[in-house]
Amino acid sequence: MRLDWSDWLPRGRLTLLRSFFGMLAGLADATTIIASAVAVGMAYHWGAYGDGGPVGNFLEVGLFVSLMFVTANTMRNEYALSNFLQTAGHGRRTVHLWNIVFACALVFGFATKTTGEFSRATIVGFYLLGLGCLIATRAAVVRLVRASASVGGLPLKRVFLVGHEADVEGFAARYQPWESGMQVVAAAVLRGRDTLEEDLALAAASARMLRPDDVFILAPWSESETIDACIDVFLRVPASIHLGPERVLDRFGDARISRVGAVSSLHLVRRPLSSGEVALKRAFDVLVAAAAVALLSPLFALVALAIKLDSPGPVFFLQRRYGFNQEPFRIFKFRSMRTMDDGRHVQQAQVDDPRITRVGRILRATNIDELPQLFNVLSGEMSLVGPRPHALAHDQMYEQAIAFYARRHNVKPGITGWAQVNGLRGDTSGEGKMRSRVEHDLWYIDNWSPLLDLRILWLTVFSRKAYRNAV
Repeated sequence: MRLDWSDWLPRGRLTLLRSFFGMLAGLADATTIIASAVAVGMAYHWGAYGDGGPVGNFLEVGLFVSLMFVTANTMRNEYALSNFLQTAGHGRRTVHLWNIVFACALVFGFATKTTGEFSRATIVGFYLLGLGCLIATRAAVVRLVRASASVGGLPLKRVFLVGHEADVEGFAARYQPWESGMQVVAAAVLRGRDTLEEDLALAAASARMLRPDDVFILAPWSESETIDACIDVFLRVPASIHLGPERVLDRFGDARISRVGAVSSLHLVRRPLSSGEVALKRAFDVLVAAAAVALLSPLFALVALAIKLDSPGPVFFLQRRYGFNQEPFRIFKFRSMRTMDDGRHVQQAQVDDPRITRVGRILRATNIDELPQLFNVLSGEMSLVGPRPHALAHDQMYEQAIAFYARRHNVKPGITGWAQVNGLRGDTSGEGKMRSRVEHDLWYIDNWSPLLDLRILWLTVFSRKAYRNAV
């Protein structure tokens, strides 16, 4: 028999216990930040000066940053116990808030002329150690909470289900709510339209007696009359009312209710990048691409000369690709093959492909053949980082075979991307290879940040995976 705390803890104490968990979670973050500030400061002073340094100053910095971080998390309800039952999103939200808080702390220190008391190494060390420890702490707490919830050890939600028998059984089988910290206190079955009033009266009476935290109405959304009747009855019960999930919601983890004026809608997918994020990414692209073209112009000239001496044909290879919003453009590459395929049938490069020239083999192995795409970046057709564009013939083929493939075109294509730095480049003749690449591209779209772009650019140059599978 599994013991659930909510079987014997009064409802008020359950609420108190959940609040206590939020305090502990906030305290864990605060302790992590303070300890990171003190540890980095003392380590630097021991290495540079042979003493622990002004520990009080390090402690003050840690307290100040932790106060901002924990306060912001509290205001956005980040420490709610229910959040810790989900594994996705914690790292992204932590990185995002940590960057904002750290930037605010630096601005405050600059304005008050206190940043001069700390070395640049200490500041960078505090940023990196603090962020790493926060992510590790959050991962440990999430694992602990999920493990406890799976055995009924968390008093999270007392849930009352109402719906047709098949819908109630399907909900339990698909979601296994007890593994998410829910205790299903009862399930009321609706037999049909003729007995609806009687069934709902009995269900409401049971709910009043059992006093659940939440009521889930599991009727199909198409049965609007049944849903309206359920809502009218359970509005008289002191509990939260939820319209149970349809299968479509299983595909969208960030679905939420959105309201624009008087119009309410179910928001399934957010716009990939906001207007501000698009402007920031574009400014970064132009700045870096312009600097790269200026610095690499001697290399461009040497490569062009080598291509002309190695084999007959033009220096550049141009091919039509789909860009943002599936708008076609011509991509620039240094020519590395003897053919210039750009039609309805494009043969992909294979290992030891005889069409690849001697110079081309070197260019492809070192990624130098991609450098002319800096001009595509400057013209606004591409970004430095994004999903790699494929030939139109391949796009049209895989769009039919792989779900969400076309979502790759919701952002500008990139010279490099998350898939490429994870070794997913080169031959995509197999659907499995392309499916894995698409999964990485979609993860990038859903988790974009300026730091992620910087990380991908760094890995493109210095990671061995980025050069793997070159053909």
